[in-house]
Amino acid sequence: MERFLLLSLSVIGVFIGTMSGFFGIGGGMILVPILLLLGFDIKDAIGISIIQMVFSSLYGSYLNYKKGSLLIKEGIYIGLGGFIGGYIGAYVTQFLSDEILHFLFFGILLFALFRLLFSPLYEEEHNYKNLNQMLLFIIGVSIGIFSITLGIGGSIILTPLLVGLLHYPLKKAVSAGLFFVVFSSMAGFISRLSTGSIDFEHGFIVAFASLLGVVLGIYFKEKINTRHHKIALLCLYLFALGLLVQRNLL
Repeated sequence: MERFLLLSLSVIGVFIGTMSGFFGIGGGMILVPILLLLGFDIKDAIGISIIQMVFSSLYGSYLNYKKGSLLIKEGIYIGLGGFIGGYIGAYVTQFLSDEILHFLFFGILLFALFRLLFSPLYEEEHNYKNLNQMLLFIIGVSIGIFSITLGIGGSIILTPLLVGLLHYPLKKAVSAGLFFVVFSSMAGFISRLSTGSIDFEHGFIVAFASLLGVVLGIYFKEKINTRHHKIALLCLYLFALGLLVQRNLL
C-alpha cells in the first residue's frame, strides 16, 4: 500500500509540476484536493503543497527568466509583500478549523474563475499599467496571508489581477504569478518549520517529481496561443472546484 502511495505521489508530482509551469500556479489549488482524496487531512495536505510550491516556483521562474517571459519590476514589490503575508498566513492555519479552510478554498477558486473569465486579453506588445509600489506591496501581503493559509501559492488570485488591473499579457502574467509563488511559498515553508507541521517524506517525493513537470509545462505554455491558454486556465479552475465539491460530498 505504501509503495502504491509513493508511486501515486510521484505521478501526481509530475502532473502538478506541468500545471505549475503551464499556468504559473503553485499547484496547491489542484494538489490539495487530490491529497484529500488520497486520505491526507487538510493540514498535512497544505504542508506537502508548500514544499512542492517552493521547488516548482523556483525552478519555473528560473526557466521563465531565461526565456525572457518574466517581468521582475513589479514582481519584486508584490513578492516581498507576499513573503511577509505568507509568513503570517502559515501561522493563521493553526487557528482555523478544517471546515473554515474548506470554505475559504472554495470561495477563492470561485473568485479566480469569475475574475479571469471577464478579464480582457491583451497582446504581448500592449503597454501594461504601472501601480504605486506601496500598493503592489500591500496587494502582495494580502494575497500572501490568504493563499498560504490555504496551501496555495497565490497566483490564482494574482494572475487575474495582473490581467485585469495592470493589463498584463496573459503569458507574462502567468510567469509573474509563478514568481510570486517563490516568495509566498518560501515564507510559508520557513514559518511551517517552526510549527513542525510539514510531512517532509511525502512532500519531497511530490516536489522532486514536479521539477520534470515544470519543464514540460513551460514548453507547452510557449507553444499555445493566448486565447486557448485562457480557456485552459478556466478549465483548470473548474477542475479544482469539482475535486473539492466531490471531497465534501463523500
